[in-house]
Amino acid sequence: MGLSNIIGPVMVGPSSSHTAGAVRLAWLARQLLNDEPRRVRFGLHGSFAKTGRGHGTHLALAGGALGYAPDDPRIKNAIDRAREAGVDISFEDIELGDVHPNTVRIELEDSRERHEVIGSSIGGGMVRIWKIDGLDAYLSGETPALLVRHRDTPGVIARVALVLADDEVNIARVISGRTQKGGDALMSLEIDHQLSEAGLSYLHSLSYVHWVKPVPPLPEN
Repeated sequence: MGLSNIIGPVMVGPSSSHTAGAVRLAWLARQLLNDEPRRVRFGLHGSFAKTGRGHGTHLALAGGALGYAPDDPRIKNAIDRAREAGVDISFEDIELGDVHPNTVRIELEDSRERHEVIGSSIGGGMVRIWKIDGLDAYLSGETPALLVRHRDTPGVIARVALVLADDEVNIARVISGRTQKGGDALMSLEIDHQLSEAGLSYLHSLSYVHWVKPVPPLPEN
């Protein structure tokens, strides 16, 4: 546990959950794109929807989508900056059921791909992304991570683990989700350091792998 987990993050205020956590969620979602976002749509649930504007949640989400850290003073004008950069950004209130009250659905796209992320700000600026493109996932931003989208095939998890082991990369956590047996699947791995370019290239080359995305830790970690 780091010092920021005890006293809270350095940030543009006013709330660690509604502001710093919101920046971090959008920042992590932004890492799924290879290019600058062209369109970002935020669906705010629960407390994010009810009190978000007063806490600066909308600005924080926009700032995270632009790649800003929680203490970046540009957050105060993030929505205007996004629109000046040609990013189509919008917000709506949604109901996601029995989930954490500080939860957001983020739909974002660039010129080549589109992703949907659902995550929650769980307190003290800490976050969890738990759905990516409709599949179970896990991203906290506390460590480097690796996302592997693949066809559900026997031995995939073991193969990825072997590639990481050969690269001397230790796995801290792994979560796997799938649509159905033999369908689309997603592996989320939080790791001690990132896989080498050779290892990433090898995973990309596997016939049952759709894409591989290394995700850096949050800037302040």
